[in-house]
Amino acid sequence: MKAKKFKEEKMVEIKSSFRDPSGSLYIKNGILYRNISSVYREHYQYALNSGIYNTLIEEKLLIPHRQEGPHTIIPEIIPFISYPYEWCFSELKDAALMTLKIQKRALDFSMTLKDGSAFNIQFFKGKPIFIDTLSFEKYQEGSPWVGYRQFCQHFLVPLLLMSYRDLRLNKLSSLFIDGLPLDLASSLLPWRTYFKPLSLIHLHIHAKSQKQFAQKEKLPNWQISKKSLFILIDSLESGIGKLVWRRQKTEWQDYYKKTNYSDSAFEDKKNIISRFLEVIKPKNVFDLGANTGEFSRLASDRGINTIAFDVDHHAVEENYLKIKKSEEKNIIPLVVDFINPSSAIGWGNEERMSLTERGPADCVMALAILHHLAISNNVPLSRIAQYFGKLGKYVIIEFIPKTDSNVKKLLATRKDIFTQYDQKFFEKEFSKYFTIEKREKIAESERFLYLLRGNNV
Repeated sequence: MKAKKFKEEKMVEIKSSFRDPSGSLYIKNGILYRNISSVYREHYQYALNSGIYNTLIEEKLLIPHRQEGPHTIIPEIIPFISYPYEWCFSELKDAALMTLKIQKRALDFSMTLKDGSAFNIQFFKGKPIFIDTLSFEKYQEGSPWVGYRQFCQHFLVPLLLMSYRDLRLNKLSSLFIDGLPLDLASSLLPWRTYFKPLSLIHLHIHAKSQKQFAQKEKLPNWQISKKSLFILIDSLESGIGKLVWRRQKTEWQDYYKKTNYSDSAFEDKKNIISRFLEVIKPKNVFDLGANTGEFSRLASDRGINTIAFDVDHHAVEENYLKIKKSEEKNIIPLVVDFINPSSAIGWGNEERMSLTERGPADCVMALAILHHLAISNNVPLSRIAQYFGKLGKYVIIEFIPKTDSNVKKLLATRKDIFTQYDQKFFEKEFSKYFTIEKREKIAESERFLYLLRGNNV
């Protein structure tokens, strides 16, 4: 028998890297390459000689990489790319504090971060990590931190809005991909923030100075000592560290306390899902409507990379705090509304990927969410089946009939126009994109769990 020839893939550029003149990102045969451009090589060599990379990698602050020739590095690949507007309050806060910590460490090595972008952080093995290896440049005595304004726009502004106004305001970051405008944030925050050093100095006064100097052809040549730079960073670090999120009443808080499952039905549901996961053995899972991650952990505890999506900020926040406390490594909770999931945005609508583009997952779990999509939000079963066909290779999905008490609550205040919402039609529509591998009734309930295999698997 002749050995099969390996079909080599073409080098494909990562479209989000076009803004960075320091280097470009490409992927080939599942390997990520970062080419170092000529304009950055002096800074890169300085960083290599200083020892900053090894130090940050040892401290688990920077993504590890290996050298591939003189002008190319191969960074470790992040399994799932998330975006700041998908993070809960504490995820964004931890990412901000990590960025400040890295800037201080850089100064220790006579280097500085040339930007303060939240997109330089990803969540990996349960913790934030810095991924932009080429973001460091030589520090010049007296130079201000050039990434200061961007840091305030990407981190400080949304954190202040979430802390003082509403957690949902983090979604504004998806409308302003280069960072929330300081003057806009200043106008949205309450007057009491003028009496807080963090918001007064780094936002309100900062916004006024930006407006003042925007009209001038030549900006002043600011000089700031390294000592003063450390004081600036310390003030940001201290202030952000004290910010807290305010609990607000939401529809899905304490969801598991209000469920209509009996204890035995709840356990049977977990057992069925566990069996399904053992059958397909996925490498990654998207859990849609994960709440605080009770069922997500059936996957993550098996070492499966699991993304736990939910629309409720409080649920995602509590899930993330659980992860921090228990040091879980295989689960990332994100705030995503599946009626309006994250879209492709930025230059040419290609700079940041849509959720669909970041899939498909080996397995999608859609538990107790189908009736909300179909009845609460009027999405036809045919459309749901089509979308799930793009999102996952396998789907573990729960069908809840109209006779269920939770569905009755949804229909209590509206006319039942959902004549096609029944189990037979559900199976018919999903069979256009999937093969029904297994169907099991949950004990002491009228609910069914399905294991569906995509037609292209």
